[in-house]
Amino acid sequence: MAEVDRVIAQRLDSGVPLVGEVARYIISAGGKRLRPVLLLLTCGALGYTGKQRHNLAAVVEFIHTATLLHDDVVDESTLRRGRPTANESFGNPASVLVGDFLYSRAFQMMVDAESMRVMQTLADATNVIAEGEVLQLMNMHDASLDEE
Repeated sequence: MAEVDRVIAQRLDSGVPLVGEVARYIISAGGKRLRPVLLLLTCGALGYTGKQRHNLAAVVEFIHTATLLHDDVVDESTLRRGRPTANESFGNPASVLVGDFLYSRAFQMMVDAESMRVMQTLADATNVIAEGEVLQLMNMHDASLDEE
């Protein structure tokens, strides 16, 4: 995970100071980093020891973090993990745009993996996440909606 954290710090670098500031704020909030851990454990179980495992673990963390940024704006959240959300600290426009930056940076990093299969899987997953968020938005006040 130390190598994943190094990749994250390196790939958050941007020539736009606010991008780095907001991205570092949300990434530094901690969290379990469960998704990157699962990716690394899966790589270990399959015997993959290539360098891209750290890159792709950072990719899934960036995608997850982007969804959190967007989610907090949509939900008008003011706290996450006991501290002010990025949208509370930096405003909604900065949070949405930095979320977009994290998505686009994740896709740049996927290209580094040079695997169309990996890119397809992660692109499809990102699309499903976005569709799910829109569905949630559409149905948020529908009390008749059941679990199914």
